[in-house]
Amino acid sequence: MAAERGSAFLLKIGTGANPTTYSTVAGLKTTQLAINGDAIAITHKGSGGWRELLSGAGIRSVSVSATGIFTGSSAEAQLRSLALGGVVAPYQLSFESGEAMTGQFLVTRLEYAGDFNGERNYSVALESSGAVQSA
Repeated sequence: MAAERGSAFLLKIGTGANPTTYSTVAGLKTTQLAINGDAIAITHKGSGGWRELLSGAGIRSVSVSATGIFTGSSAEAQLRSLALGGVVAPYQLSFESGEAMTGQFLVTRLEYAGDFNGERNYSVALESSGAVQSA
């Protein structure tokens, strides 16, 4: 696997149209992704003292967090509107290699911060709702 630039790891928000097109949430400085899964133990007396897990069981989710500098883009305004409305919407994470992960996400946290004579920053956290596809 070749090394990739972090600047090419982008969070994009969907238009909701069919087919969905995505716009990059502008001003991102960092983007993080976590794939989470709950293990279901099926250990029994015949396991020989070793834990056994049930493949394909449990709850899987994807968590995304990002920070950036507020630029006033339309994608940022859409993100804020979805956060205020508690709306699940389509998002895409794209990577330099051309791979992408798409799915429905809910904005679970949106924070703004700024200081006198400095830029306005924001941080956002999203949680998946339903299956996330890798392409």
